[in-house]
Amino acid sequence: MKQHIPLLARRKTTAAPAAAGARLGWLDALRGFAALVVALHHFDVLRMLPFGGPVRQNFDLGVFGVMLFFIVSGYIIPASLERRGDVRAFWIGRIFRIYPALVVALAASIVMLPAGDGSTSLLRTGDDLASLVANGLMLQDLLGVRNGMNVTWTLCYEMVFYFLVTALFTRGLHRHSGVIAAAFAGAALAIGTALAPQLLLTQLGSVRLLLLIVTPVFLLGFWGVLSGNRKATGAGALLLGGLGLVLLALNSRAVTFETLLIPATMFAGTAVHRVQHGRLRRAPALLACGFVVAAGVLAGWLYNRDGVQTYTWTWGWKAFSLSYLAAWALFGLGFLLRNRRFPKVLTWLGAISFSLYLLHFPLLRTLGPLLGVPPMPSSTLGKFAWTGIFLAVLLAASHVMYRLVELPAQRLGRRVQRAAERRRPSAAYAPAAPAAPAAAAAAGPDVILVPRQPDGTGRGPAAVRARGERNSASR
Repeated sequence: MKQHIPLLARRKTTAAPAAAGARLGWLDALRGFAALVVALHHFDVLRMLPFGGPVRQNFDLGVFGVMLFFIVSGYIIPASLERRGDVRAFWIGRIFRIYPALVVALAASIVMLPAGDGSTSLLRTGDDLASLVANGLMLQDLLGVRNGMNVTWTLCYEMVFYFLVTALFTRGLHRHSGVIAAAFAGAALAIGTALAPQLLLTQLGSVRLLLLIVTPVFLLGFWGVLSGNRKATGAGALLLGGLGLVLLALNSRAVTFETLLIPATMFAGTAVHRVQHGRLRRAPALLACGFVVAAGVLAGWLYNRDGVQTYTWTWGWKAFSLSYLAAWALFGLGFLLRNRRFPKVLTWLGAISFSLYLLHFPLLRTLGPLLGVPPMPSSTLGKFAWTGIFLAVLLAASHVMYRLVELPAQRLGRRVQRAAERRRPSAAYAPAAPAAPAAAAAAGPDVILVPRQPDGTGRGPAAVRARGERNSASR
């Protein structure tokens, strides 16, 4: 009997990581697929297809990818914070997961693209100080400053979500994600387009003045959440949460219903996670999620017309509403298949998706002129060849950046966390107790978000970066 016990223990040990990998695979697959869809959306793949015109009028690939990423991010980001119970560790992890890859991508974009290319605007706006500060805070799209890269506007909404999640967590209100999601969705539905975008800039009349107000609040709040002191952490989280809520409600560049649907969608994803792990009552939470989905579809039908669709970069209400509904449908399908193993190519795409999102537009703008490719190849063979070349270069470059930038930065982040803990132990909050062994494994990935269709002023498709500490890749 004694000889059999170690063998059984070894079997359990080896089986657990495989099961965890299977549980995380569906999130990898969703974000990998969404990242590829976003890249093809900017590539304008629908123009190359004979049926692309009718599809584009009724379905927007950018909105679909954006909202899918937001759902995934909402599903797992709060779980990451609650699993640790350590606000400082959460934020150090966020910093090292986002900023290094973003800085490298911005530098590469500035080097590759000429000054006249509006897709890269950092240090090219005529006000370099405002550009650096706003993009450094990752709030530029809510401060009236052009995005450093056109695709990075979505990171602003991800950052605000982090603010809100942290504030709710430190006050013990994070368990009410269903109610919060429904409240944001209700506000989106009720307000619609009644509020004009960027109200604060209209009143203050100066981007620099707004930056002078926001920057000290941001830095003070950030000092609090990184301090390790419980009272300072709570105060800092409240400052950041309040700042994010004000900017989101009053100074977004997007129309109000779209802006408020973003946090509604993310908190609905959180509610799904809570129901799955028995931390939220099923019926109220599912009603809240159903209301969010219905509000997203209905808001598109009510408001995304009569010229407003030019602000959402869609062809009309059908393109917005159907894409939003489809994002939820695909997430639901992935959720139903969450215990199955997914093809390695999809999980690999999920791993490199943040790099893919950051690099796809500058590579597209660089490769075309370099190879002498016209905006629309005339022959079918030329279209296939150009698509293949673009995807091959993009996937290779994204893999290289993931291996050489993202993974080392994440390892450095973990070392910084440990050093901060040795120097001054953090006053950790009570971590969430999993309802079942599966919950702890399923809470593994963290997600970085990013959305939609670009123009020269900075709006671009979403590509969320969900990342996890998986057994297949030490992250």
